[in-house]
Amino acid sequence: MKAVIYARYSSDSQREESIEGQIRECNEYAERNGITIIGTYIDRALSAKTADRPEFQRLIKDSAKGIFDVVLVWKLDRFSRDRYDSAHYKHVLKQNGVKVVSAKENISDGPEGIILESMLEGMNEYYSAELSVKIHRGQKENALKGKNNGGGIPLGYLLGDEQKLNIDPQTAPLVVEIFKRYSEGETVRSIVDDLNSRNLKTKRNRPFSMNSFNALLKNRKYIGEYQYQDVIIPGGVPAIVPEDLFYRVQQRMEKNKRAPARAKAEDEFLLTTKLFCGQCERMMVGESGTSRTKKVHYYYKCGNAKRKKGCTKKAVKKNWIERVAVLMTVNRVLRDEEIDRIANDLVAMQDREDTMLPVLRQQLADAEKGIENMLNAIQQGIITASTKARLEELEAQKSDLEVSILQAQLQRPRYSKELVVNWISQFKYGDVNSREYQRRIIDTFVNSIYVFDDRLVFTYNFKGGTQTITLKDIEEAFGSDLVGMSPPKKS
Repeated sequence: MKAVIYARYSSDSQREESIEGQIRECNEYAERNGITIIGTYIDRALSAKTADRPEFQRLIKDSAKGIFDVVLVWKLDRFSRDRYDSAHYKHVLKQNGVKVVSAKENISDGPEGIILESMLEGMNEYYSAELSVKIHRGQKENALKGKNNGGGIPLGYLLGDEQKLNIDPQTAPLVVEIFKRYSEGETVRSIVDDLNSRNLKTKRNRPFSMNSFNALLKNRKYIGEYQYQDVIIPGGVPAIVPEDLFYRVQQRMEKNKRAPARAKAEDEFLLTTKLFCGQCERMMVGESGTSRTKKVHYYYKCGNAKRKKGCTKKAVKKNWIERVAVLMTVNRVLRDEEIDRIANDLVAMQDREDTMLPVLRQQLADAEKGIENMLNAIQQGIITASTKARLEELEAQKSDLEVSILQAQLQRPRYSKELVVNWISQFKYGDVNSREYQRRIIDTFVNSIYVFDDRLVFTYNFKGGTQTITLKDIEEAFGSDLVGMSPPKKS
């Protein structure tokens, strides 16, 4: 039988070393029982009370490929501590011809094994629930003392002595800046683009995003309030944002929440991080302006020009440049001959990158040919003292190579030309006026666009995917408002 190992540890009481112990004991069990291990799936610091674990889900998906027969776990609680999830995913595995085996719990295949397994799963679920109660009790005591209960440390704070939050003098001013800019009417998208253009990072050292701002602007820790479940302690942490500023931000967020969906959707800038100034090569960021008639207009503007750092590049209209990007990409990329060329390049790239599988397959073919020659020699009566030993050596080599090929296939699935062509072709018949279609085209194919006064330079996400388009060509196709267009001044 061929098996994969699933190992996991949760964040409450275990460490990385426990993974090594699980894998070691699973390997020892496999060796004792003649099972060949072809792969390992590991989830770190994830609870088994939920099935939303990346490697666990990949394991379930891979079971449908017919590559392995057994999922080997150290104990059943590594697989799941929820009886419903355990029953559901074991049923999925069973349909795929795969069963779950515990290395440390001797469970038979008969009726008594079903009862024992059910008891173990029930005990695991009880232990998990009891542990959760104890953890929450301890965390509530920490909260009453103003101590941090784990999780992410908000931007603007550092974890100090006795697990208490202290103000970070380097990032706290950035938090105040974000609150002030939003309270004064600037859009979240504009703030995000500006912070990213300045190469500023979140607490996790990642670029800022729209999603991270909602939690940041609502975090009551910034006015000194500490909360854990039903425990609320005013002044439990040092405040960063004045209360009047914090509540002005809440009022604006509530107002925007009730705004029509269409008005909010207009604030989405699809070319963020992909659009660059042709003069200074700085990223162009989204911004808006209100005309005398109170109509809001949306633009992309060079980061240096926006911050008055010497660049004179004029802003470009958001809807116009996004539509040009989509139409030009569709016309350039989604032609049958171009799709065929890209598919050929991708298939060839797989062959160049995957140097191991062809070698393994050739070695397997050589081993099979050697076995065939040995058997033909035996049938003809050509037998020497080393014949049997050589035949056993070739059989063992063949078995090892078959396992190695399965492992390689498991780690790197291969895509055929037909599959690549079908996947790209799905984009051919979309509605160019649909925001979702525009987003998919830009995200999938566009690498960057440089905006000059007389031309656009496109770079696509495939080899040889560079295209220069003059304004004259664009004007003939779509009309132009690219040159000399700047945002109206706020009234």
